[in-house]
Amino acid sequence: MGSSGDAWKLKDHPKLPKGKTVAVIVLDGWGEAKPNEYNAISVAETPVMDSLKQGAPEHWRLIKAHGNAVGLPTEDDMGNSEVGHNALGAGRIFAQGAKLVDLALASGKIYDGEGFKYVQECFEKGTLHLIGLVSDGGVHSRLDQLLLLLKGAAERGAKRIRVHALTDGRDVLDGSSVGFMETLENDLAKLREQGVDARVASGGGRMYVTMDRYENDWDVVKRGWDAQVLGEAPHHFKDPIEAIKKLRQEPNASDQYLAPFVIVDDNGKPVGPILDGDAVVTFNFRADRMVMLAKALEYEDFDKFDRVRVPKIHYAGMLQYDGELKLPNKYLVSPPEIDRTSGEYLVRNGVRTFACSETVKFGHVTFFWNGNRSGYFDEKLEEYVEIPSDSGITFNVKPKMKALEIAERTRDAILSHKFDQVRLNIPNSDMVGHTGDIKATIEACKAADDGVKMILEAIEQVGGIFLVTADHGNAEDMVKRNKKGEPLLDKNGNIQILTSHTLEPVPIAIGGPGLLPGVRFRTDLPTGGLANVAATFMNLHGFEAPSDYEPTLIEVVDN
Repeated sequence: MGSSGDAWKLKDHPKLPKGKTVAVIVLDGWGEAKPNEYNAISVAETPVMDSLKQGAPEHWRLIKAHGNAVGLPTEDDMGNSEVGHNALGAGRIFAQGAKLVDLALASGKIYDGEGFKYVQECFEKGTLHLIGLVSDGGVHSRLDQLLLLLKGAAERGAKRIRVHALTDGRDVLDGSSVGFMETLENDLAKLREQGVDARVASGGGRMYVTMDRYENDWDVVKRGWDAQVLGEAPHHFKDPIEAIKKLRQEPNASDQYLAPFVIVDDNGKPVGPILDGDAVVTFNFRADRMVMLAKALEYEDFDKFDRVRVPKIHYAGMLQYDGELKLPNKYLVSPPEIDRTSGEYLVRNGVRTFACSETVKFGHVTFFWNGNRSGYFDEKLEEYVEIPSDSGITFNVKPKMKALEIAERTRDAILSHKFDQVRLNIPNSDMVGHTGDIKATIEACKAADDGVKMILEAIEQVGGIFLVTADHGNAEDMVKRNKKGEPLLDKNGNIQILTSHTLEPVPIAIGGPGLLPGVRFRTDLPTGGLANVAATFMNLHGFEAPSDYEPTLIEVVDN
């Protein structure tokens, strides 16, 4: 697609008029599942979302938000906010994260790229450090990819390898970290038999060590830096399996919040601090929880905490985590080339756009929506508003988060008549759902519903159209289940809380006074997914979507 104006021209929809204000509302982590006591959405007071469901099947239906529908390798892969918003904004399905890495590892292409060659330059004299989440959760990383990378690096000359392991318990069962560490240790032992000095050097729980996001709490990254780079942590162990088992015995300990530890030799000396001349790879493929560490590793003028010692290293990410910031500068696998997003098309066709969320999801309605691209397409036609998220507390402490503020700013944007499209993300059901606090998540879902109410009232006032959907499931199932679907209990007979996303479908609803009476959901797209949403709202703006977009979910029936 060229950059000339004509190349971006969208055809007018033959049956749908232009000029209506369209609100695109994304409820983060709002899936659809059978009502029960562990379905926070069904328990919560959500009269607005409940009323939309009464429009089924013409104005309410379910769509897929996981697996192949969002470019992930298998139907067992949970969706997440990044791939979800990529699909919502791009209108097409691109191979994502894990799938890109799988392809690069399977073909060996990962070892031919400049990213790997850059870290390989340190193999002769330095150590290769691998930092990331050690689990098979498949949201941020996958253990099998780490094991393949270890083997591939050893075969290509890495003589000394150190793994800095972050334990999960969020995308997988709490307590599963021990088994993952045993698998990793087994593979490292095989490498040692082949003459490679390969060991675990440090560790800690993902939510307490390294994997913060959106600059919420730099102390999390600092704890990781101290253990990984400086070799300093409150706990020293000779064996990483023993480390996890011991630290899990502390009061209130869990895989997510495991204290940082370093592995030491017989003299009590850390086995793997990061030193001048070493290579570092962050092996997570998902960006959001690696960006902060990438800044600490890469930026010379970094000022978020005292790094004490900044080693001269060759650093690469598994993928590039921020295309606009070019961060990191070197990476092992190239990102999907997401071009011609719906946002760019609409702006090029004069659609004035407002986007809003709070900090934790602001990047989703801007950067990820626009195909992993920062900034505006046209500053004269766009306004992006970020409401600062609460920091220094877990989200269940204030489960209403900023739903009201997001809704108020969006309402004001609608009533100003300055915008043709407003899009927003209300994060409550996802962020509070991740804490595992069911009571707080119920309150969070109510707050999200209150936010939707305010926006729909504004759309009513201006004669506009709304489209409400979600990016993946979370709050609709807060308990771990066995194969029969029954809640799993721990050894004390308490239910095991589920903090991860789910494989459930998500709702999509359309309506508003501006919606023509003949518009309804098609019945011939039963497996529609998030990528079908872009063509749908382009239609609501009075345009036909480009021919290679996933088909629209709506049709116009002549009454």
